Amino acid sequence: MKITNIETYPVWGGHRNFLFVVVDTDEGIYGVGEAGITGRELAVAGAIEHFKPILIGQDPGRIEHIWQVLFRGGFFPAQRILTSAMAAIDIALWDIKGKALGVPIYELLGGRVRDKVVCYPHNVGHAMEITPLVESCLQTKEEGWKFVRWGLPQDGTILEPRQSVKTAIQQFYAVREAVGDDIEITFDVHTRLDLPDVIWLCREIEATRPYFIEDPLRCENPDSFKTLRPRTHVPLAAGEQFSSKWEFRQLIEEEWIDYARIDLCIAGGITEARKIAGWCETHYIKIALHNPLGPISSAACLQLNLATSNFGVQEQPRKPGTMITDIVPVQPEWQDGYLLPPTLPGLGVEFDREAAKKNPFRMSELHHLQRLDGSFTNW
Repeated sequence: MKITNIETYPVWGGHRNFLFVVVDTDEGIYGVGEAGITGRELAVAGAIEHFKPILIGQDPGRIEHIWQVLFRGGFFPAQRILTSAMAAIDIALWDIKGKALGVPIYELLGGRVRDKVVCYPHNVGHAMEITPLVESCLQTKEEGWKFVRWGLPQDGTILEPRQSVKTAIQQFYAVREAVGDDIEITFDVHTRLDLPDVIWLCREIEATRPYFIEDPLRCENPDSFKTLRPRTHVPLAAGEQFSSKWEFRQLIEEEWIDYARIDLCIAGGITEARKIAGWCETHYIKIALHNPLGPISSAACLQLNLATSNFGVQEQPRKPGTMITDIVPVQPEWQDGYLLPPTLPGLGVEFDREAAKKNPFRMSELHHLQRLDGSFTNW
C-alpha cells in the first residue's frame, strides 16, 4: 500500500474553523485526521503542503518512521505548527492501519483496558455571573455528565486578575453547593494568572475539592511549576500548549503536575501522545487529553484513552453527534457521561468530503483580552 494523495479541508463549523486532513492510498483506503492550533489553521495547512512531496509514495503503515522524518527532516525540530500538521497526518495513518486490518485503533494499541471513557463538558465559559454558571452545571448534571467545567471569569474583554480570582472563588463554592459532592469539578485558568494570584486561588478553593486546576500558569517557563507545586494541595493539570515529549519532560520528571493535558492534534498525534502517556505512567500522572476541537479529535482521543491505563478524564466540549454531522455523519457514541468504544475499524468515524467543501474556511480571529490599564493579557 502506498500514499497517493493528501488533502486538507479547512472547514467553517458554524462558530469556529476546523482543519481536517485526508490521506489517500492506492488501495482505496483513506484515513482522516484533525489538526490543532485554533485560529491559525491556514498556517498548518501550509505546513502540510510542504509535507506532501515527502509523503506521497510512502508506505502508510510505517507510522513511526514517517513521524521521525516529518519531525526531524526539515533540520529544525518541529514545533506547534509543524507538529499540528504532523498530528493530523499521524491520526490519519492510524485510521488507515485500523481500516486495513479491520479493527479499531485501540486494538492496535494493546486492546481496551476499560469499557467506557468518562468525559467532561464545557459549561458556561468565562463569564463573571454566578447564577447562569450554576444553572448550566445543574443542567449537565441532569443530562448525566459526571463532571462540570468552566474557566477563569472575565468582564467582557477585560480580565483583571484580582477581580477574576474573587469571582472564581465565589463560583466554586456556589457550584459545589449546587451539584453536590458526587460531581467532579475541573477549572481552566487558561494561563491567565501569575504565581501569587494562582496560589491565592488554589488555597481559597481547596475545600471545594476540585478534580484539577488546569493551566494555572503560562507554559513558556515550566520552572514556575517548581514554585507552585509545593504551595498548594489542589491537583494541577497542564500541557495543552506543548508540542512534543521534550516539552513535557520537566513537568513529568519533577512531578509538578497530576494530569497531563496532551493535545493529540498539536503534540504529534497518537504516536507521540502514546509515548508521553507511558512516561506519565512511571510518575503516576494521569492523562486528561485536551480536546476542544471537532469529532475527529474526539474519536482519536477516545481510541487512546480506551487503551491507556493511567487515564483520568477526556475533555468533550459537547455531546458527539450535535455538530457538523453533515461532514462527519458517524461520530463516537455518548451515554450518561461516557464515550463508548466504537466497533468500526480505524477511528470509527466517517468523513464526507463533499460536505466539507460546502462549508469553506472563514477568516476568524481568537478573542483578545486586556487588563484595566489597557495592557494585553492572555486569552
